This record gives sequence, structure tokens and C-alpha cells, in this order.
Amino acid sequence: MGSTAPRKILVIEDNREIAELLVMHLRDEGWEVDLAADGDSGLAAADKAEYDLVVLDLMLPGTDGLTICRQLRAGERYVPILMVTAKSSELDRVLGLEMGADDYLTKPFSIRELVARVKALFR
Repeated sequence: MGSTAPRKILVIEDNREIAELLVMHLRDEGWEVDLAADGDSGLAAADKAEYDLVVLDLMLPGTDGLTICRQLRAGERYVPILMVTAKSSELDRVLGLEMGADDYLTKPFSIRELVARVKALFR
């Protein structure tokens, strides 16, 4: 096996089509990807394992993305957060970034842009 383990990404996204697309393309880049379909299971997964990145939808069933972001930032270990959301207003973007997100993408987004942003966060 290589000298470095593949990066681990947690995708927390309730839209099944988007989630499956994200998982497929992120795995194509050689990264390990776990998927959570709601906020509660996403938060549990983030607490249980160490991830190199969390791709986080803002509007989720159960615990919402801003709450998850806030709780991840309150933890001891820093993990980069890329927020993805249908909310495109400047206020929502600013709020997401102020809550601790490292980057922000609005739906619909191109998969190539998402992959490029993930790579940038890993640098």
C-alpha cells in the first residue's frame, strides 16, 4: 500500500440523487467516502470516525447543517467543512461561513467545481 492512506470524506446530504453523484465522483478521485442521509446520522458518523473533510448540506431532516457545523467547530479536532445548499442568498452564505464552514457551494453546482474545491481544501 502507498505511503499515505486515502483521504476520508463524510457526505451529509438528504437528496439521494445528489448524494449518490457526490459519492461516485469523490470515490473516482480515490477518496474514501461515507454517506449520511440526515443530520442526526451525519453528526453521529462525524463523532464516531475521523474525517479529512465533511461535505455538508444546509437543509437536512433532523439536525440541520448549521447546527452540525457549529457542533463540529465546538469539538477538539478541526475538520474542513464544505457546505452545499440550495440557499443562495448572500446572507445564507455569510451565515454558513461565520458558523465555521471553510467553503460554500450553491445548488445546482458542477461536480468538477466541487471536486476542485475539495482538492483546494486538502492543500
